[in-house]
Amino acid sequence: MPICVAALYQFTRFADCEAVRGPLAKLCCGQGVKGTLLIAREGVNGTIAGSDAAIDAVLAHLRTLPGCADLEVKLSRAAAMPFHRMKVRIKREIVTMGEPDIDPLTGVGHYVAPEDWNALIAEPGTILIDTRNDYEVAVGSFAGAIDPRTRSFRDFPAWFREHRDELLGQGAPPKIAMFCTGGIRCEKSTAFLKAEGLDQVYHLKGGILKYLETVPVEQSRWDGECFVFDQRVSVGHGLTPGTYELCHACRMPVNAADRTSPLYVEGVSCPACHADRSDAQREGYAERHRQERLAAERGATHVGATLARHRDER
Repeated sequence: MPICVAALYQFTRFADCEAVRGPLAKLCCGQGVKGTLLIAREGVNGTIAGSDAAIDAVLAHLRTLPGCADLEVKLSRAAAMPFHRMKVRIKREIVTMGEPDIDPLTGVGHYVAPEDWNALIAEPGTILIDTRNDYEVAVGSFAGAIDPRTRSFRDFPAWFREHRDELLGQGAPPKIAMFCTGGIRCEKSTAFLKAEGLDQVYHLKGGILKYLETVPVEQSRWDGECFVFDQRVSVGHGLTPGTYELCHACRMPVNAADRTSPLYVEGVSCPACHADRSDAQREGYAERHRQERLAAERGATHVGATLARHRDER
């Protein structure tokens, strides 16, 4: 049976993060679940994978936590386990914006269901902003969306403040619609814009993943695939596995055209990073890749295998 993958988050208030982390980590490991869960005073966020029964057990436990009865969850499938191990970590924020006064529990934008999203972004004058990072946007986005070209979510506030006047113009404030992979970044982004004095801000409930799961292909305004923070790399409509792979040197997604480039060597380099790596680094990557292949042939996981890039930014 294919592996069940659950992307989840909930803004709530945890008075004692360690009291949440301990039992949750024990349950996940006992159920054979793998992935990453982040715990902070502002809530929980992460992606986990395992059998249907194991994921059901973890979700049932999470829903017993304070404020988590309506936990936001997107379920999808993977042909094989997309994570190497289980991590339950305590963080300052469950998604890092670096704006300590922003609290989605005290005020966020208007939630828009996936089936109503097309109508909103088609309204004349609506400003559509992709709140994800540049390497994610390169894999796919909504037609006509503004790409802030941020390398990290914590860059978003500075980008907005720098471009505020050109975005909003001189008349009545326009509607601003924002989206991200699973809903957590755009929810925090709308809370940020509310704190900046704007009210006509909207975000896609459940994020791109819920949209791709819900909206029929023939009605979709989505172009490309959606980058995900696990070994699948990307998914398409219906949350089916995508066509991208991951460069294990720079952790950037690579498409079919990238893989035909002479600069692409599996496990060693891709067109995005070849010029930035030394021969010695590439030799190291090649040896690591060889060790990983040997471990895979033995049915084991290489000790250095990981997918480390910004897994908390959903």
